[in-house]
Amino acid sequence: MSISVSIIGTGSVLPDQIVPNSAFLGCDFYDEKGQPFPHSNEIIIQKFEEITEIRERRWANPEELCSTLGTRAAAHALEHAGIDPETLDLIIVTHNFGDLAFGSRHTDQMPTLASRVKAGLGIRNPNAVAFDVLAGCPGWVQSVLTAQSYMLAGHAKRALVVGNEMLSRTLDVHDRDSMIFADGAGAVVLEAGEDNPSNILGRAMQTYTSNDTAYYLKSNPSNKPGTDPKEMLIKMKGRKIYEFALRHVPDGMKAALDNAGVHLSEIKKIFIHQANAKLDHAVIERLHRLYGMKVDHVDAIAPMSIQWLGNSSVATVPTLLDLVVKTQYQGHKIQRGDLLLFASVGAGMTINAFVYRW
Repeated sequence: MSISVSIIGTGSVLPDQIVPNSAFLGCDFYDEKGQPFPHSNEIIIQKFEEITEIRERRWANPEELCSTLGTRAAAHALEHAGIDPETLDLIIVTHNFGDLAFGSRHTDQMPTLASRVKAGLGIRNPNAVAFDVLAGCPGWVQSVLTAQSYMLAGHAKRALVVGNEMLSRTLDVHDRDSMIFADGAGAVVLEAGEDNPSNILGRAMQTYTSNDTAYYLKSNPSNKPGTDPKEMLIKMKGRKIYEFALRHVPDGMKAALDNAGVHLSEIKKIFIHQANAKLDHAVIERLHRLYGMKVDHVDAIAPMSIQWLGNSSVATVPTLLDLVVKTQYQGHKIQRGDLLLFASVGAGMTINAFVYRW
């Protein structure tokens, strides 16, 4: 008799504001040294779209907060699971910057967003323990694996795992990389049971901090000279992250497959963090090469949402899963028994992945 950890409900929230690339045409872009780029914004945006494939992204409305997006996604997941929220034992919420009021750059993380989500759901059970996980873009995968550890240890039977993000309020409009970032929320309900075929089969986690990799994503002042040097905004070393991910993420994904005793050829779908379409495609192609395989159409095995949702960090993977589960998004569908591979990479630099039998 073995304990299985199963996904019994999914939910997501897509913010209402659609922000096309043309919204950035009036921005003054500067490089890391505070120098303006020699190219026009039309050329900068064109090259950005060619590399990332992002055409538009979603931003939250002014009255919304990161935790309110997460509460709505959680409510959808609980409704889909068909369970009483009072039966939850564990609530984990992952994010990067907490709640930021519209027009403010001051992060608000006390109380925890998990406590705010629990309160927003109206859950009164004091034994439903709520806490946050801060792990950069890999936060949702990390939170699922954290919940699994609690459940396998017998400390929880049901868990709610929420990834919510509001990057639109901490980006630098003078940094061309800021066009990647978006808002959103996704959630799953997990349940522990005995000998359930639906289960997390294997996992892998790695954090690289040498050679300055820990600081490839960090908070820094705006690129524009003369702005407030105390105002800390999200920054990334795009080229270095691309090279790091291409070098290490395929190995991390293979480590999860090896831990599960599963060959890549058995995987039906790959849910990878929506960081950059070119990067995601390259990572999946390199993963196949590790097995001596060739993938002709990456989009056939890996659903993509970055083109119209942008990079909402911890929310990308659970949002994508919910879209596929409920709408057969882009023709993708999941059937009972299918083997899925989830993977993410981000600030830290951290890589994590798990194999799941649906």
